[in-house]
Amino acid sequence: MPKKKKAAAPAGKLKIAMLGGLYEIGKNLAVIEYEDDMIVVDCGLGFPDDDMLGIDMVIPDITYLVQNEDKLRGIVLTHGHEDHIGALPYVLQQISPPVYGTPLTLGILEVKLEEHTYERKPNLNVVRAGDTIQLGCFEVEFINVNHSIADAVCLAIRTPLGTVIHSGDFKIDLTPIESKTIDLTRLGELGDEGVLLLMCESTNVERPGYTPSERTVGASLDQIFAKNTDKRISIATFSSNVHRVQQIIYAAEKYGRKVVINGRSMVNIVNVALNLGYMRTAANTIIDINDIKRYNPEQIVIVCTGSQGEPMSSLYRMAFSDHSKIELSDNDVVVISANAIPGNEKLVNNIINELFRKGANVIYDAIVADVHVSGHACQEELKTMHALTRPKYFMPIHGEYKHLATHKKLAVDMGEAPDRIFISEIGKVLEIDADGARWGGTVPSGKILIDGYGVGDVGSIVLRDRRHLSQDGIIVVTAAVSPTDGLLMAGPEIVSRGFIYVREGEEMMDELREMTASVIEDCFDRYEDDFTVIKGRIKDEVSKYIYQKTKRRPMVLPVLLEE
Repeated sequence: MPKKKKAAAPAGKLKIAMLGGLYEIGKNLAVIEYEDDMIVVDCGLGFPDDDMLGIDMVIPDITYLVQNEDKLRGIVLTHGHEDHIGALPYVLQQISPPVYGTPLTLGILEVKLEEHTYERKPNLNVVRAGDTIQLGCFEVEFINVNHSIADAVCLAIRTPLGTVIHSGDFKIDLTPIESKTIDLTRLGELGDEGVLLLMCESTNVERPGYTPSERTVGASLDQIFAKNTDKRISIATFSSNVHRVQQIIYAAEKYGRKVVINGRSMVNIVNVALNLGYMRTAANTIIDINDIKRYNPEQIVIVCTGSQGEPMSSLYRMAFSDHSKIELSDNDVVVISANAIPGNEKLVNNIINELFRKGANVIYDAIVADVHVSGHACQEELKTMHALTRPKYFMPIHGEYKHLATHKKLAVDMGEAPDRIFISEIGKVLEIDADGARWGGTVPSGKILIDGYGVGDVGSIVLRDRRHLSQDGIIVVTAAVSPTDGLLMAGPEIVSRGFIYVREGEEMMDELREMTASVIEDCFDRYEDDFTVIKGRIKDEVSKYIYQKTKRRPMVLPVLLEE
């Protein structure tokens, strides 16, 4: 009996590149490519670094996606957090692939998209856990996981070379709020079938044990309500944490309180969750903030934004007496039901200090540990993911370098081969084919800065100038000059901002005026009447003089007017 011929291995290369989410927290975006087909997993934003003065947010550079839009079969979303969907309102203005996400994820996204305009209406497609879709040569299966937002999924992406599992953000919560437990059975089945590559989040990899269940927060909130029946309660949390808000509503109803939802993003997401059935409330439990004075303080619970200390958030305005409807006092209990995102600690502490000055009783993680639990897997949960999927190759994602390196060590301790674990970097390409896996060059990548309505118009030079201005101030030198004979018609005038108080530096200002006049006169004596050259000379001489006198380097801006 003739032997069956073994099927030939696919000749193509599977390419995986991260355009965000490595060496950082946020800005998550993964590109998976095989021959003429490409898909994107998530498209999130990041928060600006301290030196990005005036920047509102950061999104990935999608030059590579724009260049390959004809190959892009779709953008697949794991859940509705900002660091996974927040860049889409800007990205969809440049490219128009179909977008796939669960109902709550797309509901939150639609609210964000309404604030922008598009040449082509975004193509949004609802999927649910358990569904499978075909995107070119890729078959994408959505698998239920638990996270700090409802409707989160991980992805099993079948490629010609094998299955890639992208974990998204997850934890193992065996007692979730209003949702199913993570589908560990399906993950185990995929492991039995064979997993080519596991791309797994690393945010909490430094923490041993298991992440506590969301229900532990509910128990803590119940105790807070029981102990403070005579006070108004305000609770700040992430607007996207629908399960947390649901538990607050349950506690309010149990203790006979009305709920005020305050903060734009909180109002938007609660409305979406209620409309889609992800949140339940009795009739008349939620009241409009304008009706707050109709009730005694002890009858009210305020659910608000501002858990990260964001300026102009609801909690910030309440703390600094800038809220038109709410004034805090010693009759208030304020609960901050969130941990500070790295980099936001100072903002959060400023709000906590101000709340204490108001006389409020402030409850936060340093006082009551169970007012917040993470939505990310700790070490034992990550081990479970590895044990179930048993991947041939592993790429840790979603974390700073220390997280990725620690996740690699965890995988090695579980028996995975070090040479099959790939710590990537933004823009670096991992290539997998029938002969194995290796690095395969880079693709265009980077950061795009969002400042107001400006997308990418603030670059390194503008940021350098902003830092310069913030550190040393500016000197503006203005003079009106006759271009024919070089005579000064007016000025020079010296304006100082952020450098020296003029009334206390009159002598220096006078010397700068004399120096500027002398430079202009000298230039025309040398028959140099090019204003660009003259301004350069003024800038050099003024800068040199100021540094000799003060050891400071303010920005010098010469302005010459023709008279």
